[in-house]
Amino acid sequence: MAFGSLELGAGSSESTERILAILHKWGIHTLGELAPLDKEELRNRLGADAVRLWERANGTATRLLKFVQPPESFDESFEFDHEIETAEPLLFMLRRFLEQLAVRLGSIYLVARELTLRITFTKKKTYERVFKIPQPTNDVDLLFRMLQTHLENFKSEHPIVAVALTAQPIRPASQQFGLFETTLRNPQQLYETLARLSALLGSDRVGSPIKEETHRPDAFRMEPFSWEVGAIDPNRPPSKDEKLCIALRRFRPAAAASIFTSQDRHLQSDKIAGTVIDQSGPFLFSGNWWDEKSWARAEWDMQLDDNSLIRCHEAEGVWKVDGIYD
Repeated sequence: MAFGSLELGAGSSESTERILAILHKWGIHTLGELAPLDKEELRNRLGADAVRLWERANGTATRLLKFVQPPESFDESFEFDHEIETAEPLLFMLRRFLEQLAVRLGSIYLVARELTLRITFTKKKTYERVFKIPQPTNDVDLLFRMLQTHLENFKSEHPIVAVALTAQPIRPASQQFGLFETTLRNPQQLYETLARLSALLGSDRVGSPIKEETHRPDAFRMEPFSWEVGAIDPNRPPSKDEKLCIALRRFRPAAAASIFTSQDRHLQSDKIAGTVIDQSGPFLFSGNWWDEKSWARAEWDMQLDDNSLIRCHEAEGVWKVDGIYD
């Protein structure tokens, strides 16, 4: 309803639309024409919704004010008066930030599950790092040690002019583990060790190995470590899709081998040797033909005269033994 005229607004109900259509038929198109009408007559003829329109036209309608609590943000920031080039002032401010955030979180029964560190340098350049907390906590010493471990090997080309720290809150977890489930004895210490290793070796060399979607043997990538153990039911019956298979005990690295052919084929390596009495293959594999990482190999399964089952492969004329089947 706009000022001075009776119009439909967003969210108007079907009842309001019906009432306005009737008022228009009566020749009432403005607020000034609606206000002089008798309130009780409107109630009797058009109902309570018409009375609410009449009260708005006469300025007697009351609307309750609903208070909305804005979501609280847990941010701390500071701009240095002078450019800093050492870690001590930065660590001093981060310690204060953590103490203030811990008090604010603890007052509403929350803990920190993630920290975001933002460092601003001269020339408006910024650096941001997110710290995943393995076990959400408000322990200032543990959180500070996590930041300090990261900053020990942090280097920048420009002086620091500002720093900010943001905490993502969460309710304290209360979890009851099953009989065959477990948790880390000291998750903070584990993740601190992982952080030190990442700083020394690089983040791409620390974590959990994940197999890649390729036929290339032993191809994997590293992903950040996460501790998640599901419940194991020892009485679970085997699935129909599960098949019994033998395991390949791999040699790492694969053992160099030579194949001699006279009347029989003979395999010789520093791991195993013998006469080949049966074989299956070759199984041809290749991949990454579109870039410089292209590879190709032919695999063989062989049985030696001592009944050993082995897997070997040949690539570019070089033979190697991958392992023995158990």
